[in-house]
Amino acid sequence: MNITDQDRQQLAAKGITEAQLEEELNYFVTGFPYLRLYDAASVGHGIKCLSDEEQQQAARAWQDYLSDPAHRVVKFVPASGAASRMFKALFAFVDASYDEPQTDVEKIFFAHLTAFAFYDELDAACRRLYGAGAQELADRDHRYKDVVRALLGSEGLNYGQLPKGLLKFHLYPDGPRTPAEEHLVEGAGYALGADGTVHIHFTVSQAHIALFQQLIAERQESLEKRLGAQLDITYSVQKPSTDTPAVTPDNELFRQSDGSILFRPGGHGALIENLNDIPADIVFIKNIDNVVPDHLKPVVIKWKQLLAGVLVTLQADVFAMLRRIMTRSCTHDELLGYLNKLETYFCQINPRAHEMDDALLNMYLHKKLNRPIRVCGMVRNQGEPGGGPFLVYGKDGVVSPQILESSQIDRSDTEAQQMFSQGTHFNPVDLVCGLKNYKGEPFSLLNYVDKSTGFISSKSKDGRELKALERPGLWNGAMSDWNTVFVEVPLETFNPVKTVNDLLRPQHQQA
Repeated sequence: MNITDQDRQQLAAKGITEAQLEEELNYFVTGFPYLRLYDAASVGHGIKCLSDEEQQQAARAWQDYLSDPAHRVVKFVPASGAASRMFKALFAFVDASYDEPQTDVEKIFFAHLTAFAFYDELDAACRRLYGAGAQELADRDHRYKDVVRALLGSEGLNYGQLPKGLLKFHLYPDGPRTPAEEHLVEGAGYALGADGTVHIHFTVSQAHIALFQQLIAERQESLEKRLGAQLDITYSVQKPSTDTPAVTPDNELFRQSDGSILFRPGGHGALIENLNDIPADIVFIKNIDNVVPDHLKPVVIKWKQLLAGVLVTLQADVFAMLRRIMTRSCTHDELLGYLNKLETYFCQINPRAHEMDDALLNMYLHKKLNRPIRVCGMVRNQGEPGGGPFLVYGKDGVVSPQILESSQIDRSDTEAQQMFSQGTHFNPVDLVCGLKNYKGEPFSLLNYVDKSTGFISSKSKDGRELKALERPGLWNGAMSDWNTVFVEVPLETFNPVKTVNDLLRPQHQQA
């Protein structure tokens, strides 16, 4: 690794050490180790299905928890991503050799143009840029590409470069609403504190933070009046110290025209550092594009409350066990009872633990129980791309629940591939997290990251090929050593917008 003085200045400015750089460069050579699967998680085998009675108990537990003014609850929304992938098909249409819609995606988009919540703004942009409305340009003049340019281009709505959180998703009688606004409304349904405040934190890119602030400033007063709540909204950006180096196909540092090293954002796993900075007892995590109009929010809010109720109920029992364990006066039967709860609550499998003497078992239980807890909603797999819930061997040989991506599985391992293909559930990113220990102190979340997990992908810049490295995913390796509970939630709670035409689904249209 040849490091220049210029490199050292660049590293210092980002807060990255030479040792960190060397470690990350080594991953390009060695790759990341595959995870060893024990089994796919399923209902009754790693995934909990709440009975009616358990739902009632969880709902009461969450309301009791919220009523205590000492508890601080925050909703954490990763909102940094640009929406460019959402419009991939429309970008391709603009560059295509034909001028009228040919593919199903293109035909559907133009056939339902007026159904999009952003239509009025698009229509106005078309009139300003081209002297005719969007529908006229398309139907009368067959200038379909101009309509798309008005939507995606910087002279129009600039939707091709804006983050999803700022796009118009849903239409209401009083006007359209963005995902950022929908998250505020939704959060008031399950994260309203005893003091009447909802704390919501968005992680955004530096380039877009002012736009988020402007939108919220315009809408906050009216939303607060409507919700009967105070909205405490904070922001953070992904830290430069979590950026990762790019390399050439030969694993040499990828240098830009000025000689500097090309660094890229380290993926959403880097947000564990932002989460670590949040002052909160309980944090809800949900992706920016998974929102619904108001008439569908009740079921979403209900299950958020239930997941949180499961968490605080488990947390209270775990805290009680830890306080007792710390006295070092537990009987053998007590320790075995706690071990049974560890295995039952968090689906951890370690036959060796049953053979430990009391001193070792006491230490083992303290180590395993004294961790951040997350309760993760899981939906039935409907063919959506992405990760899912599995039971995985850890480095210490203990099996625990983990959320995996397909890239973490050895495709040459027939048994592992079969397990992965047999997965019944999908990860919708529906997490409720406990960030404090039994003493009321915040966990240092960076201590529970599996740094040996990550992703390497092929990219390009200025026509040159490169390899990029992403840190362990936020709900994958970045939370690898958390205590995890999977709970089945209804498919209705999962309504992401991955492409622009997803906004035409009934779930994103007003009733």
